[in-house]
Amino acid sequence: MIHLYQARDALAAFIDLGGWVVALIIALSVLSGAVVLWKLAQFYTAGVGRHAPLLAALAASDAGQQARALALAEAAPSHLAPVLALALQARDARERLYTLAEARLARLEAGFRLLDAVAQTAPLLGLFGTVLGMIAAFRAMQDAGQSVDPSVLAGGIWVALMTTAAGLAVAMPLSAILSWLEGRMAHERRMAEALIEGALRPGLAHG
Repeated sequence: MIHLYQARDALAAFIDLGGWVVALIIALSVLSGAVVLWKLAQFYTAGVGRHAPLLAALAASDAGQQARALALAEAAPSHLAPVLALALQARDARERLYTLAEARLARLEAGFRLLDAVAQTAPLLGLFGTVLGMIAAFRAMQDAGQSVDPSVLAGGIWVALMTTAAGLAVAMPLSAILSWLEGRMAHERRMAEALIEGALRPGLAHG
């Protein structure tokens, strides 16, 4: 409990130094962190990347074992399982299958635009805070006239630069996480296409 209070006090002191810009950056980091956790949980629940049972179903279809292929597809722990099951039963519904697959993929991509917006906005907010801080620092130096204290000016500058550091600290890992999430979805989209085409045309190479 003591460590919790210490962390709270440190955060409050950090916000006091950086002002409302730092507070906004922290709020955006909390929001984006919650979205990332939501996406990870959603990906896990949807079985993103669990393609082995789906590929086994396709292999069974290629071998002419349609009943087994359908059973494997329906039991697969993947959000693409219903798409494959429908493809195995409706070999003339290509457009409908792609529409269904795209709808399922779009649900998993929800929140990506928010993460991208935060990744792009956070460093700009930090830069904006730095500009405001530099303006305040040089204005204070002008008001001080001949009695300006260099240490006070230096302190104002490092506080101003802190907002840029805060923005970059949020944007850099978030950009990396978003790239990873988008890469996973690109792989899922390729897999969906392979499953649909493989089911509609038994014997088509897939992997």
